[in-house]
Formats: sequence, structure tokens, C-alpha cells
Amino acid sequence: MNPTVLPADPDRFPDQAASFMLDGPTGKLETITDVAESACARRGVAVICHPNPVQGGTMHNKVVTMAERALRESGLDTVRFNFRGTGNSPGEYDNGKGEGDDLAAVVAWVRRMRPDDALWLAGFSFGSYVTISRAAQLHADALISIAPPVGRWAFGELAVPTCPWLVVQGEADEVVEPQAVFDWIDALEKKPELVRMPDTSHFFHRRLMDLRGAIKHTIRGWLPPAR
Repeated sequence: MNPTVLPADPDRFPDQAASFMLDGPTGKLETITDVAESACARRGVAVICHPNPVQGGTMHNKVVTMAERALRESGLDTVRFNFRGTGNSPGEYDNGKGEGDDLAAVVAWVRRMRPDDALWLAGFSFGSYVTISRAAQLHADALISIAPPVGRWAFGELAVPTCPWLVVQGEADEVVEPQAVFDWIDALEKKPELVRMPDTSHFFHRRLMDLRGAIKHTIRGWLPPAR
């Protein structure tokens, strides 16, 4: 994909793959949007968050781009962006709080551009922590959490989302302790749909297509109406 470069803060949701700088709390946020094929387009937009920038995470991470592909192929238009201090987004890493504010700014733009669309949130690793932490506040219509870093962040303090929710966790994750994720889910009053992927590492090496399939299969019944 070679997105068209647009001026900052576009006043409509682009009708083709596009990159631009979007106003955020500490400066412009580097953003990429894409649109579903018209034949399968749904009335929804998915905002996808990347892993921890301190460990090199960006919106170009392969797990993030595969999740984006799965959601777009399912009919949702998509938004990815770089958190503050990542890529061309100015600012400094803020341990999740400021990154949540970045997400809220992007969601506010999506709401202005597409006020009648369903809002979906998705995140990988640190990005899943950020999206879970803001899902209730932002009134997400669905949530996808890939390898949530339970044990590394205070997941026990988060409000449990009430929207449809998918968690995908590799059973051979070398970064996040899989059993910690499973125990956390077991303790939740409202549990997400859980997909456990055997022989799968944190970054889904050689299992990215399986991840794509797991997302598409699980969310099929949650999709908003056709556009």
C-alpha cells in the first residue's frame, strides 16, 4: 500500500488509502487511513493501536498491519496512528496515559468525520492495554485485544468493556505470560471471546495468516450493517 499524502487534519474521511498528520494533545499524530472494498463495506471504522514504542513499536508493526487487513477485509474502514514520540509524531512516551489521550483525539476526529458509524478499537500488546483502558470512556462498539500485556500493566484496575470483545493470545508468547492472560480473563465477570493459538510467539511469527483468520472468523457476527 502506498497511501496518498494529504494535508494535515483532513475535513473528511479519505476515500482511498491516505497518510496525514492529525491534531493531537501534544502535537500532530502521524496517521494512515484505508477503506474497505465497496462490495463488502460496513458502517464502521476501526482504530488500531501499536505496541510499546520504547521497544520499537510503531503503526507499521506486522501484527498491527495484519489486524488492519483482517478488519478492512471484513468491511471496516481503518485508522492507524503513531503514538506521541513515535515516528513523526512529536512528544514523549507517557507510560500509557498520554497515549490514551492520543487515542481519544484520533477517535474524536473519526466521530466528527463518521458520526453515524460504529467505532471499533483494536490493539496489539501495549496498544491493547491502551484500547482496553479507554474502551468504556470512548463508547467502543467492539474491541480486539492481541497479546494483552497482563502482568506488565495494571489490568486489574481497568473497567471491563461491555461491548463485544475478542482476545487473541499465543500460547508460546515469550514476552507476555500466557497463563497470566488466561487467569485474568477467568477472573473477569464479563469475559471476552478468547482465541488461544498453540505454538505461537508474541509477534505471531509464521502465524500471521492464522491471526487474520481468527479475527475475521470471530467478528463476523458483530459487524455493523452494510454501508
